[in-house]
Amino acid sequence: MAKSSHEIEHPIKPFGWAARDTSGVLSPFNFSRRATGENDVQFKVLYCGICHSDLHMLKNEWDNSKYPIVPGHEIVGVVTEVGSKVEKVKVGDNVGVGVIVGSCRKCDSCTNDLEQYCSSSIGTYSTTYYDRTTTYGGYSDLMVANEHFVLCWPENLLMEAAPLLCAGTTTYSPLRYVGLDKPGLNIGVVGLGGLGHMAVKFPKAFG
Repeated sequence: MAKSSHEIEHPIKPFGWAARDTSGVLSPFNFSRRATGENDVQFKVLYCGICHSDLHMLKNEWDNSKYPIVPGHEIVGVVTEVGSKVEKVKVGDNVGVGVIVGSCRKCDSCTNDLEQYCSSSIGTYSTTYYDRTTTYGGYSDLMVANEHFVLCWPENLLMEAAPLLCAGTTTYSPLRYVGLDKPGLNIGVVGLGGLGHMAVKFPKAFG
């Protein structure tokens, strides 16, 4: 039987957990990802954090959810395949993917490593990718992402630290902006939740 154009363009068949409606209940979900392109990295997902924004998205509390939703944007795993033009990682490397999997790469924000401010940024899940398909997140066994949005994960850092990819960067960035690396800085933290406890750990780590 001949394959449909959808199957030819999206031959990878991962397994994930998805919400189908605003109940937010996750259930098994078989879906498709694009084939690994020349600038793409494919990796086996081993760990994925649970961010409170995932709960908002699952229940459409921000009115921008696209069902079915495979959440998860604090994703860590091991590279299983790389495209022909990929340079920074190889098969077997530990990698991570955070909140963004695409941007225009041309605007002032993108050229200054601030892709999160790009008006054309593409979220890791529940957004529309360049090929007009819906993006699916890390509550799955396999990811494919452009090399530019794939981070090298240090060998000496446990993969359980996957929440650093969202909760970590969310707290580290403003702390560094106000002078986290300078001695004598007084820091106040309101609440010790997912972000708050990291806002305490970072200053401690910096001494």
